Amino acid sequence: MTIAEVRLTPVLVADAPLLNVQGVHQPYTPRLVVEVVTEDGVSGLGETYGDRGYLAAARPLARTLRGRPVTEVNGLAGLAERVCGGAADGAGGGGLRGVRTAGKLRLSVVSAFEVALLDALGRTVGLPVHALLGGKVRDTVDYSAYLFHRWAGHPGGGPVDDWGAALDPAGIVAQARRFVRDHGFTSFKLKGGVLPPDREVAAVRALAEAFPGSPLRLDPNGAWSVETSLRVARELAGVLEYLEDPTDTTERMARVAAATEVPLATNMCVTTFAEIPEAFARRAVAIVLCDHHYWGGLRNTQHLAAICRTHGVGVSMHSNTHLGISLAATTHVAATLPGLDHSCDTHYPWLTEDVVTERHVFTGGALTVGDAPGLGVDLDRAALAALHRRWLADDGTLRDRDDAAAMRAADPGWAVPDLPRW
Repeated sequence: MTIAEVRLTPVLVADAPLLNVQGVHQPYTPRLVVEVVTEDGVSGLGETYGDRGYLAAARPLARTLRGRPVTEVNGLAGLAERVCGGAADGAGGGGLRGVRTAGKLRLSVVSAFEVALLDALGRTVGLPVHALLGGKVRDTVDYSAYLFHRWAGHPGGGPVDDWGAALDPAGIVAQARRFVRDHGFTSFKLKGGVLPPDREVAAVRALAEAFPGSPLRLDPNGAWSVETSLRVARELAGVLEYLEDPTDTTERMARVAAATEVPLATNMCVTTFAEIPEAFARRAVAIVLCDHHYWGGLRNTQHLAAICRTHGVGVSMHSNTHLGISLAATTHVAATLPGLDHSCDTHYPWLTEDVVTERHVFTGGALTVGDAPGLGVDLDRAALAALHRRWLADDGTLRDRDDAAAMRAADPGWAVPDLPRW
């Protein structure tokens, strides 16, 4: 089971005008599809961020893997550190994930290769990825509706959808009702940090009224001060399942956590193993949002979950804009985590394009954990080629995700706000 070839295909995928503290999603978002091909012709798939820094780090790792065993998963991180260091120097971790470092970028690249190796191995030996990870502890994985304040369309043009604007509580509730109708979701997460806190509190209260008893979450991506975070926590006590990253540092999170009984979650303060000791010692967070793209793969996600169980910290799953390959990988690893007591995030329902032959279908807000070999998804090569042609045709404007640049198309004076914003 030797690796004969590694194919890297950067793509641009249509995205919706979803608002966050940094700005608005661009009309198209970059992703990178990794395909590992064995000498026996078996292909394994992985996916990660597609910004140029990730692609630059992925290329030397792809070259180095040729001729190596497909089972060489344990050595991926060390190999990447040796061969990708120069490529990642000066490149940030990307996204709303706390401090930006080249190490975080490398982990996100490693994650795609690890998934591709496990997919190829599973296809070769006839086992699903969750079996390679030790076996599933659940047959379905629950997901949460991911709600956004959004515009009706992209400034300056771009992909068009029929969702319309959602800039007030009524718009958010209407969005949630559509998610329930189309996918059966029973829990809801609202991306905050966009409007003044009182308006976002009103949206959460409207959701609570429309969906009594449903778990609700609010994530302002560190946009609030300690004082504002505590005020919102008081106002939404008994309403929120958890409050995610209300403020932007471990020190501030610890101060908020000490003064409220509302559980705090994070995918900004704790996104590497080195960040765990301080956050857990200070009791800054009650829930860590795993993300195999952040943590270096599926097995590291399992390691993280075990550490969280040891410290009495809960786990959920974070999502960034992703395709069906990553959703399959998330579902496989989520199926193996005993302490996954919260439904997982996913952007997937917002996407109208994919590179897998069959789109994932949510039933009752959940995905069934399949037992087909590998990830259980197949590559739609025509779709992949079309999205790659879009990437090739781009003048470079969209090859790095930049929510602030997209916002400046509507507001030329926009700059990413200093945090805390309120």
